[in-house]
Amino acid sequence: MSAALEADVRTQDGTKKGSVELPEAIFGITPNAAVLHQVVTAQLAAARGGNASTKTRAEVAGGGAKPWRQKGTGRARQGSIRAPHWEGGGIAHGPRPRDYTQRTPKKMVRLALLSALSDRASESRVLVVDSWDFPEPKTKDAKTTLESLELRGTDEKKDPRVLLVLDRGEVNTWKSFRNLGRSVQIVVPEELNAYDILANDWLVFSQATLDTTTARLSGTADSADSGDAS
Repeated sequence: MSAALEADVRTQDGTKKGSVELPEAIFGITPNAAVLHQVVTAQLAAARGGNASTKTRAEVAGGGAKPWRQKGTGRARQGSIRAPHWEGGGIAHGPRPRDYTQRTPKKMVRLALLSALSDRASESRVLVVDSWDFPEPKTKDAKTTLESLELRGTDEKKDPRVLLVLDRGEVNTWKSFRNLGRSVQIVVPEELNAYDILANDWLVFSQATLDTTTARLSGTADSADSGDAS
């Protein structure tokens, strides 16, 4: 078995503090592109509202009386002013509320997550901060931290997108980063998913959240690894 991968460990001010081993079974598998595609597609489908709705002729108010008699007027026969071809009538074959959720087996979801983690690790886009220290919520301090960690571009429009994995108890850290717009996304370890990882350029853990994530996935890594693409 090959040696475990490594990720840089830095302090909040950007000082390199060493490295940490990333388990091969979680961060070093061969990404399964087909499973990634299917799981991400299902995740995006589940996010659709599906609440578009139109009324059929049976639901539009009015139209109960025949607009004119059947014969003798010289006009085409009509049964209701709420028929689809009338202005103000019902809609034929219009959208109705629906659920776009696709069923995805848990093993596929886990394999997609491991594949996404491995993809970022293979590109050295996984960073670990030993601990966060924000005495008070302050967006300016969060910007400074990203600059110290070299996660900010020279042009603000070209800033890399960063996925921060934070603990629920790190309230000041959460509030400091949450106003940085689309360049920073925050999740807790149990919310980590393939789509969010792939949608961001960098994956940043604290030492605590990395340990939590590794412990959570270690029980499923062996079974999911068996489904890797060759």
